[in-house]
Amino acid sequence: MSNATGREESAPTPIDKPSGGPQIAAPRPAGQAHRIIVVGGGAGGLELVTRLGDKLGKSRRAQVTLVDRMPTHIWKPLLHEVAAGSMDPNTHQLEYAAQARWHHFDFQQGELTGIDRAGKRIHVAACLDQDGTELLPARDLPYDTLVLAIGCITHFFNVPGAAEHAIALDTVDQAERFRRRLIAACVRAQNGKGRVGQDGRPRVDVAIIGAGATGVELSAELRNTAHVLNAYGLHQLDPRRDVRIHVIEAGPRILPALSERVSAETTKLLRKLDVDVFTSERVTEVTHDAVLTASGKHIDADLTVWAAGITAPGVLRTLGLPVSKMGQLVVGPTLQTETDPDIFAFGDCAAAPWPEKQTTVPPRAQAAHQQATFLYDALRARLDGKPLPKFGFKDFGSLVSLGHFSAVGSLMGGLIGGSMFIEGLMARFMYTSLYRMHVLALHGAIGMGLDTMTHWLRSKTSPRVKLH
Repeated sequence: MSNATGREESAPTPIDKPSGGPQIAAPRPAGQAHRIIVVGGGAGGLELVTRLGDKLGKSRRAQVTLVDRMPTHIWKPLLHEVAAGSMDPNTHQLEYAAQARWHHFDFQQGELTGIDRAGKRIHVAACLDQDGTELLPARDLPYDTLVLAIGCITHFFNVPGAAEHAIALDTVDQAERFRRRLIAACVRAQNGKGRVGQDGRPRVDVAIIGAGATGVELSAELRNTAHVLNAYGLHQLDPRRDVRIHVIEAGPRILPALSERVSAETTKLLRKLDVDVFTSERVTEVTHDAVLTASGKHIDADLTVWAAGITAPGVLRTLGLPVSKMGQLVVGPTLQTETDPDIFAFGDCAAAPWPEKQTTVPPRAQAAHQQATFLYDALRARLDGKPLPKFGFKDFGSLVSLGHFSAVGSLMGGLIGGSMFIEGLMARFMYTSLYRMHVLALHGAIGMGLDTMTHWLRSKTSPRVKLH
């Protein structure tokens, strides 16, 4: 299944039993600041360390450290825009080291490889440059409270050829790789070096496997990209006739995590954009130039994107902590792991209970934001020796952006007291506001205002699609 902020999600798992565990902080040496390590600088993790740094790090009540394998942060739901070229990642990435300096926390670059729970230390891998030269050695970092927020990775479901020939959109590098390959494919086709359709015209085929939010949003952005590349003279192909976009979904409809009405309206909009929508088509193989399905379809593909599902990073299964079938850490209502009260987990890597639905909290950006806010208060209470509150997820609905063309979705719960379908300008405004709320959490109101103005001004002097 998929969420409406550009992340793929799998079905939440039923709750087998209530969980919780002790809520008392472990003792630490007298006079030493409480050491809080947050692993993972995604949307939730970076919001959490920013707030903790401003409150606890600045006053030196706690030593707050962020660990991430990358040096920069970008809001993951924007990666489909990077892939389509409609967003320059260089103008939206945030340096972790700079954010740490501004908000009184420490940053350590490296990938989590393990945890010594008895010694209360995490193991961080060496950091290498692009040539493989070691920049930072492997090291251990001590903690008093550990928070894991390492997100999720693409799940290829062992489909033959998928990992080799399909591009995932987990990182900026992957999104940029797809964008460069798309431009190259259009240029080759324009010069007679690419595929030729049955009508004898040059043709570029893009296959998107998975019709969750990422796949659907990418397909609409790519249609706009084809028009812009043509307008700037990078190719003379007909943007609709010669650049074919295929969305392939194993389920009976696109956007399975959203309502049937949202799915139906989005399908209509995609077809108006000449996007081919294939449903009930299970992919059985991916080759260098095609996608094969269980029904026997052979779908041409110069480029293939895999957006069909997620799974938890494999390191979580090695920590000796309970995990769900998806490999997520099982946490209780306080977001503490079931067997270690000094370790918390949230976001996509955690299976947190959602009692009202008798399932787990879905892996969405809005859930990570709510959990980061909760943990900010909960960790402060923990340092004060107070009982921890219980997290309650509120579903405010889902939105899907179709780029410059439209947006659709539904608002729910506390926003309107029910459920309401929205589309068009209002939906686009609400979708954009999701990212602005993230920027607000990182930079405050003035910073968000300046950031918004800066990007608006830049858009007036830059092409609508990154051309190089």
